[in-house]
Amino acid sequence: MAKSKTVASNGGTAPSGSNTLYYGDNLDVLRRYIDDESVDLIYLDPPFKSNQDYNVLFAEQDGSRSAAQIRAFEDTWRWDASAAAAFELVVESGGKLSEILQACRLFLGNNDMLAYLCMMAPRLSELHRVLRETGSIYLHCDSTASHYLKLLMDAVFGPSSFRNEVIWQRTSAHNDPQRYGRVHDTILFFTKSKRYTWNPQYEPPDDAFFAAHDFDTDADGRKYRKRDLSAPAHGRDSGQFEWEGKCPPSGRMWSYTKENMERLQAEGRIVYTKTGMPRLKIYVDDLKGVSYQDVWASPKLWLNSAATERLGYPTQKPESLLERLILSSSNTGDVILDPFCGCGTAVAAANRLHRHWVGIDITHLAITLIKHRLVTSFSGPAEFNVVGEPISLPDAETLANSDPYQFQWWALGLAGARPTEQKKGADKGIDGRLYFHDEGESGKTKQVVFSVKAGKLTVSQLRDLRGVMDREKAAIGVMISMQEPTRQMRTEAATAGFYESPWNREKYPRLQLLTVGQLLDGLRVQLPPTRDQRTFKPAPKPRKKLADSKRAQKKLDFGSSAG
Repeated sequence: MAKSKTVASNGGTAPSGSNTLYYGDNLDVLRRYIDDESVDLIYLDPPFKSNQDYNVLFAEQDGSRSAAQIRAFEDTWRWDASAAAAFELVVESGGKLSEILQACRLFLGNNDMLAYLCMMAPRLSELHRVLRETGSIYLHCDSTASHYLKLLMDAVFGPSSFRNEVIWQRTSAHNDPQRYGRVHDTILFFTKSKRYTWNPQYEPPDDAFFAAHDFDTDADGRKYRKRDLSAPAHGRDSGQFEWEGKCPPSGRMWSYTKENMERLQAEGRIVYTKTGMPRLKIYVDDLKGVSYQDVWASPKLWLNSAATERLGYPTQKPESLLERLILSSSNTGDVILDPFCGCGTAVAAANRLHRHWVGIDITHLAITLIKHRLVTSFSGPAEFNVVGEPISLPDAETLANSDPYQFQWWALGLAGARPTEQKKGADKGIDGRLYFHDEGESGKTKQVVFSVKAGKLTVSQLRDLRGVMDREKAAIGVMISMQEPTRQMRTEAATAGFYESPWNREKYPRLQLLTVGQLLDGLRVQLPPTRDQRTFKPAPKPRKKLADSKRAQKKLDFGSSAG
């Protein structure tokens, strides 16, 4: 089982060189805790609600709205007083970024798209600051905003730092009415300088490749194919020499110098056609395949509905996609940063590939999911720190008063439960669920239902939970509260009786009462020892244990913990 530990939100620090999850606004976290030039690779998939009607995104927005926030499953920024203030700050700072935003406002007007760009601009500036000179950044977006984000990236990193626009086909087909099916995202690849890390990756030869070529076998049994030893001539005398009585065809030259041809001949790497033309032996076990191009349409990079790594998070990306980026643009021991880490695919991929990582998200839902993913996905050590979560009752009370939904997600995470729907009124009296199995391989899935209460407690709330348990046929019900339950509530809970596990015939209270204070002290839901206790769908185990990184991480200035 992987290890994790939570770091204090007030005055605590994350050890230098550690893997760390930050809860908070990524702009604040970047400015306060991440040192200059301390990150080797950045991947970001900034949220934007692109499934809206295209024209709605550009509709004029008048009047003041509540502060723009990134919310899980409601991933859009809006033009409001907060966005207007962000626009003014960027513009007043001057420079190319200021000029681009002014031009965008002139063209777009005051709408949600401009708000999105205003929020992204200062974040991209901070990401440029923390990226090392040898570092790379991949910005994942869709066709709604990609061309505007490219302008921002040009302003921050410089047009000469642009390397690729990668087209990623995320699914096989879409039936989009009265338009071509929209099945791709765009990944903008920039570097900090011309001196950047690059490790070419290759698409291995497949069955179609072998079917399309003829192969011969050496005397020692090694299979090979023959490749032309000439190349287009470039107008100079290089490669224009006679070899074994043959000259290159008209308009072509030999691919190698005469010295290299002699070396290949001595190694037995040259064979000849019936007409005497030389051919190079390419052994099957030496074939790397074709280097990846800028269009990625392989089904291997899709996250279909049956994928074992699917966690039920709507914006989840496949680990294979992140692994390709990480392997191409970083080395073992490098630091990977994802400032919009969502369900943690970049974090999990970095951990699996022996990189250090920093993840930032503004929702406790995401932080809870990532922690669970890291703990359940790795058979080797996956030690990490969490900065910014409540670790005391005053912290929890502050969160409950400022954002009840965030408090609910955080409290459920303490108990190991998964939140249900995020929209008010859609949960049917259930704030969270936990699934478990205690009847062997063929046993039924059992569930625990949760209710979270931040305010005053009443016995009627407990009776409501008991009714939900009966309706949902739940084995156990748990109420998590800030306040201590009353004596009447404890009596009511006791009348619910016990759940008897067929696993060990032990009895567990059907209706359990847990306070936030008890959870902070380590108390947990009473459950039978199960063969497969599941909350979030577990990610697959790696094929081998993680090795300790051989390269030390450059110091990150974590400072005091985020709040």
